[in-house]
Amino acid sequence: MPLWHGRGLILLGIALSALNLRTAVTSLTPLLDSLGRTFDFGPTMTGVFGIVPTAAFAVFGVATPAIAHRLGLERTALWAMLLATIGLLSRSFANDTGQLLLTSAVALSGMGIGNVVLPPLVKRYFADRVGGVSAMYITMLQMGTILPALAAVPVAEALGWRVSLGAWSLVAVAAALPWAITLYHERYGRSAKARALAAIHDRAVTPGDAAPELAAPPPGGRVWRSPVAWGMALMFGMTSLNSYSIFTWLPKLLVDAGGSPTLGGAMVGLYSAMGLVSGFVMPVIAVRVRNPFPIVILCCVLHLGAFLGLLLAPMSLTLLWTALLGLGPSTFPLALTLINLRTRTPAGSAALSGFTQGLGYALSCAGPLMFGWLHELSGGWLWPFAFLSSSLVALAFGGWLACKPRMLEDSW
Repeated sequence: MPLWHGRGLILLGIALSALNLRTAVTSLTPLLDSLGRTFDFGPTMTGVFGIVPTAAFAVFGVATPAIAHRLGLERTALWAMLLATIGLLSRSFANDTGQLLLTSAVALSGMGIGNVVLPPLVKRYFADRVGGVSAMYITMLQMGTILPALAAVPVAEALGWRVSLGAWSLVAVAAALPWAITLYHERYGRSAKARALAAIHDRAVTPGDAAPELAAPPPGGRVWRSPVAWGMALMFGMTSLNSYSIFTWLPKLLVDAGGSPTLGGAMVGLYSAMGLVSGFVMPVIAVRVRNPFPIVILCCVLHLGAFLGLLLAPMSLTLLWTALLGLGPSTFPLALTLINLRTRTPAGSAALSGFTQGLGYALSCAGPLMFGWLHELSGGWLWPFAFLSSSLVALAFGGWLACKPRMLEDSW
């Protein structure tokens, strides 16, 4: 079936929503050093800013399946983008550290909801093209990670930090529009949802039966009973722990080594750009490989090589170390794709997505704060990188559990 047949608006909504899922993170981290001078906060508060994304993603990873069950996937996606808009715009008006933290949390709550709701939307509307559409939305997510990092410092230097932070609210508004139009048509005419599902099932579908709310898990279904779920959460959590530690601290590490803030922002951009490669390739590989565990091991090796390079020679071959570091989190798009490959239904996908991201992001909260605390305690970067290296053992174990070819519904 053609990709756009009866479901183009939904695909556009998924793509634009994915573009917004990290803008609140990487538009801020390159500016934290200068904002620290503006608002008079130090390394500890920098670490707190680093854990806000993972904390928000953890909370809404747990809460979103219940929200989506009550509101429906499409309405939940709309609310996610509206929250992101409000938070991003209001953050640009912050006058102290507390306001900056609070408004960031609002934006990230919307993005946390979006994290969870996109995989079941792919499962519902594009079950015939899970690999391709997953690659598309993960690629868009990575684009929304790269562009703010690259633009943050130049825009702040030219127009001020408020414009640099607030401009991304316009992208969130654009992402809300396809969902608003879908819900408008659902209420006042035949819904985009009805047309999409009719196209998928090749049958006539009325608006009433084509707009079911997200089904609840079957009676007796308990996602926490499944080793698939625990493996996914561990793999996802340790990947995120490493990623958000790097997002938060890579600019400072390079500035301390003699680089400029612009270099720090550019390397965060390069780090994110390497995710484009894995985001595009990994879902396509995952749908073709029965057990992708060797990929998990390769990712751990890439992480270790990058850690060693940044620790011993951060200003020599900086591009190489950052590129290796950016390929290491290929387990992130792998996990997002496995959410749909290891489940049979949208309900199972939503349950696994919520558990994986809720528990995974909760585990990852320790990353930026612990990395910063160990740096402050030791005065160097050896202990922080030793901490990240130890987390790779847990990542590998989680990957071993998650990659086995079995279904969530068979073990919950």
